[in-house]
Amino acid sequence: MQDTYSMLREFADSWVMLAILLFFLGTVVWAFRPGSTREYEDTGQIPFRHDDKPADTDAETKEAL
Repeated sequence: MQDTYSMLREFADSWVMLAILLFFLGTVVWAFRPGSTREYEDTGQIPFRHDDKPADTDAETKEAL
């Protein structure tokens, strides 16, 4: 009878590695799926959405007092 470590090690070397590989491939397919470009472009523009004028620092300073 195998001890617990050897049994778990054998399981991890075979099935868990296969599960990790399938998860990785699924993630890559999800990231590069057709139609996702628009979503990623929108997400990439978040920092620039309100970039037309600087923040009003005087009003923030008065509120803090």
